[in-house]
Amino acid sequence: MNTEQIRSAERALSAGTWLIVAGAMLYSILTVTPLAAQHTPDEWDWTAPILPLVVDAAVVIVVRLDAVLARLGSNGGKWPVVLRWMTGCMTLALNVADSALKNDLVGVAVHAVAPLLLIVTAETGLAYRRAIATAVTALEDRKRAEQEARERAAAVRREAAERRAREEREHAAELAREQREHEARLAREQTEREERARREERERAEARERAEREARERRERELEQRERERQEREREAVRRREEERRAREEAARRERAEREEKAARERAALLAGGPAAEKLPEDRARRIVLAAFEEGLAVRAAAELCGWSVGWVSTRYQELRDTTAPVEVLTP
Repeated sequence: MNTEQIRSAERALSAGTWLIVAGAMLYSILTVTPLAAQHTPDEWDWTAPILPLVVDAAVVIVVRLDAVLARLGSNGGKWPVVLRWMTGCMTLALNVADSALKNDLVGVAVHAVAPLLLIVTAETGLAYRRAIATAVTALEDRKRAEQEARERAAAVRREAAERRAREEREHAAELAREQREHEARLAREQTEREERARREERERAEARERAEREARERRERELEQRERERQEREREAVRRREEERRAREEAARRERAEREEKAARERAALLAGGPAAEKLPEDRARRIVLAAFEEGLAVRAAAELCGWSVGWVSTRYQELRDTTAPVEVLTP
C-alpha cells in the first residue's frame, strides 16, 4: 500500500470511530437523562442531562487524544488507560442501571450494546491507529532507504562519468600538447623567414600610426573646440531663459498685486456705503455680499449693507463657499 491508501484507511477509521462515539453519546444522553431526573430533586430536574454530557465529554477527550498520540507514535502512560476504562465503565453502568434496578435483563442487554461497542471501538481504534502509525513509519523508512540507495547509485554513476571525462580530457590535452609542440617547431622555422618582412611591415605600420594619431589629435582638438562653443551657447541660452522667466514672474507678481489692490479698493467702496435704507438692486447686492464674504464679515452685517434678508445672504455665502473651495494647484 502507498501513503495515500494508508491515509484513506486512517480517515475511514476516524470517521467510523466518531460516528460510533456520536451515536453512543446520543443514546447515552437519551437513556441516562430520565434515570438522573428520577434521582434528582424536582426543582433540579433541568440538571439531569449534565451527568451524561460530562461522561461523554471525557469519552470524546480520550478518543481524540488517543488518536493524536497514536498518530505521533507516542504513549500517554497509564492514566489515559485508566480514564478510558473508567469512562467506559461509567457509561455502561449508567445505561444499564435503570433496567438493572427493574430486573429487566433484556433491557440490560439492549442498553449495554452501545457502551460496550464504544469501549471496544475505542480500544480497537487505538490499536488500529498504532498499527497504522507503525506501518506509515516503516513505509517512510523504506522510502527513505530507497531514496538514499538511489542517491548513492547516482553518486557512483556521477563519479564514474567524471572519471571517464577526466581521462578523456587528459588524453585530449596530451594530444593537444603534442600538436602544439609540432606547430611550435613549424612556427619557429616560419618566424625566421618572416622576421625581416615583419620588421619592414612594422616600420610602415608605425609611420601610418603616427600619421593617423596626428590626424586624430587634430580632429579631437577641433571637436573639443566645437563642444566648448556649444556649451557656451547653451549656458547663454539658459541664462537668457532664466532672465526671461524671472521677468515674467515679476510682471505676474506686479499684475497680481495690482489686481488685488484694485479688488480691495472696490470692496472698500462697496462696504463704505453703510447700512442700506432699502433693498438694493440684486446685481449691486450680490457685489456687496461678495465683498463682505471676502472681507470676512458676518451674514447679518452683509444683510444690513445690501438691504436683503439674512436667508438670502446666507444662501449667497454658501454659494461663494462652494465656488471658492480650495483646490489643488499644479505648478510646472
